[in-house]
Amino acid sequence: MTLYLVKRLSAALIIMLLVVFFTFVIFFQLSPDPAASICGQTCTPERIEAIRDQLGLNEPFFTQFFTFLAAIFVGRDYGSGASAVHCNAPCIGYSFQTNQDVLQGIIDRLPVSVTIAVGAAVLWLLSGVAAGVISAVKEGTWWDKGAMMFALAGISLPNYFVALVLQYLLVVQLQWLPFPTVVPFTDSPVQWFQAYLMPWMVLALMYASMYARLTRTNVIDTMGENFMRTARAKGLGRGAVLIRHGLRPSLTPIVTLLGVDFATLLGGALITETVFGLNGVGRYAYDAIAVNDQPVIMGVTLVAAFAVIIANIVVDLLYRVLDPRVRVSSS
Repeated sequence: MTLYLVKRLSAALIIMLLVVFFTFVIFFQLSPDPAASICGQTCTPERIEAIRDQLGLNEPFFTQFFTFLAAIFVGRDYGSGASAVHCNAPCIGYSFQTNQDVLQGIIDRLPVSVTIAVGAAVLWLLSGVAAGVISAVKEGTWWDKGAMMFALAGISLPNYFVALVLQYLLVVQLQWLPFPTVVPFTDSPVQWFQAYLMPWMVLALMYASMYARLTRTNVIDTMGENFMRTARAKGLGRGAVLIRHGLRPSLTPIVTLLGVDFATLLGGALITETVFGLNGVGRYAYDAIAVNDQPVIMGVTLVAAFAVIIANIVVDLLYRVLDPRVRVSSS
């Protein structure tokens, strides 16, 4: 296990370096001039050149890249003298439009995105897997057809449409919920729950639909395996066979999907957060895109990529726990 973990961490480190490199190329070499974006519309060429000097954009490409890479570990200074701005390690950029360290801006908003991701993941995992298992057990019945039609609708409907419909029905018409306003859990657990309920429902509808379809297919395929027929031949009932032998191998693809989906949401549910006015990482990225704040956009991209890489490592380790065949093949 130790050797396997070392190999996975080494591979993850290489992938992270490649992600940093290509992200840096895209945002600082192929995108519009960051200095012009910072300076604004009413700006002189002299002022743009001064900003380029302050950001180090006049340096050779690899000098800029290694300076950016080193800043992750030791921090960096933008500019020199009295006008210098220091960015503490780990520094993944500094927004001169908001005068804030990009990583600190992400950390400040991360609790909102984590709350959305955790609540939605619990909701879509329980409902999606349960619906998929029941549909597989009742294959061909009206329950199966109805659940799969609902799943198809959930996948097809855009997030912003579902969000607006929920707001209209639950907030405007029925007045069952107030419009989402983030309140700390310690101040009012009820208001905190009400603020996140609709975002959870919006995300859970889409993801639960995918999980239901995938779970149904996996359970049906697993129930036809030889070891399942052997278990039934030993006298075990269908329910016992499903619970003891069928669910475990059926859920391994779900673990992969859950890890990636959850990590992606940590990078911000852009549409959901924007529609509901929640100040999470997704809303942070949205505001940065609106004003072309490239350091913030790049920082959010890196954090989201790192979250996916770490999630894949965790998923690989869980695979070895859930499926003995993985332990044998990787040993």
